[in-house]
Amino acid sequence: MGDDAGSAASRGDLGHGASASGAGLKRRQRRRRLGIAGIVVVALAGGAVGVGWAVYAKLSGNITADEAAAAELARYEKERPTSLVRGAQNILLIGSDSRSGEGNARYGRDSGTERSDTTILLHLSAGRDSVTAVSLPRDLMVRVPGCHRPDGSLTEPALQQFNYAFATGGSACSIRTVEKLTGIRIDHHVVVDFEGFKEMVDALDGVEVCLRKPVDDKDAKLKLPAGRVTLDGEQALGYVRARKSLGDGSDTDRMDRQQRFLGALVSKVQSNDVLLNPVKLYPVLDAATSSLTTDPDLASLRGLYDLVRGLRGIPTERVQFLTVPRESYTGDANRDQLVQPDAEKLFTRLRTDEPVAVMASRQDSTGGTENSGEPGDADSPAPTFSGNTADEDVCE
Repeated sequence: MGDDAGSAASRGDLGHGASASGAGLKRRQRRRRLGIAGIVVVALAGGAVGVGWAVYAKLSGNITADEAAAAELARYEKERPTSLVRGAQNILLIGSDSRSGEGNARYGRDSGTERSDTTILLHLSAGRDSVTAVSLPRDLMVRVPGCHRPDGSLTEPALQQFNYAFATGGSACSIRTVEKLTGIRIDHHVVVDFEGFKEMVDALDGVEVCLRKPVDDKDAKLKLPAGRVTLDGEQALGYVRARKSLGDGSDTDRMDRQQRFLGALVSKVQSNDVLLNPVKLYPVLDAATSSLTTDPDLASLRGLYDLVRGLRGIPTERVQFLTVPRESYTGDANRDQLVQPDAEKLFTRLRTDEPVAVMASRQDSTGGTENSGEPGDADSPAPTFSGNTADEDVCE
């Protein structure tokens, strides 16, 4: 987690839109919430089962609308980028490090603030023949625009690490920051946190990963053997968040591990054992919808289905995960900055809905990765970025 996300975070100021206690999300505090992969799971599974009206109404009624963020974004509509390709969609998935709520309290003290622990820009192609998920490092140095706090005060624009935006101005500030960074219009957003991630994994009866050597990490509450291991929800949370015992301890390495886990999760959901078995699928959908906090347009089962109804036919090799090209920030080795022109080439291809290719990263002996997320051939028609796809074997 970014424990030094800025002075606003330390004062406990929360912004417009989704946050630990922000307006429009009081219902979230009464629910368990979905982990970062949840929207991907719902996207790939949402149209797979016919349900009666009572079940539909229950699932749809579970979802919380982020009305506050919608109102804040409308205030800045004139400065937001426009969509360039009809039908293409960009969704910002924000994983919060909130400790509020009974389920999350075990992961640390609740200071009244929360920061964006993990953020993924999810691009759905216009033809619904590919999905590209781009991780944005929480420590990436970016220009954060002036954002409104819940008390109505306006922050000054500042060069800060990325998770400062969410801590200061909630989901609306994060969206505006990403749009200014990338030039990509964010069509929808979802805010997620720890407890729902575990619920999703448990509803799927666990997700398999591969470990090159045993793991014993007290901080992450992980004690696992080497080889193929099926993680339950608690273990999965420790696995995707651990730093000390897995990989090189960097946030980039952790994002690579998260991407591999999400790929395995998508593969599990797409398997017939889940999609064609209502007994298994209903708990997954119930956990997902009970956990979702989205923009108003997505805040119903129908809204989700209308967005992603064509995604179930996408082969897993076309579900791709990568990290934005980054390197150590020149002013502070503990922060990141974009690698240019590689990052802009990636953003341009997403804006114009052009193909993006990924190349499998090599794993080191601890299950970490040995790459920086930079394109393998930035001048090719479809630049290849370091990443993985949902069809990769977890032990290869």
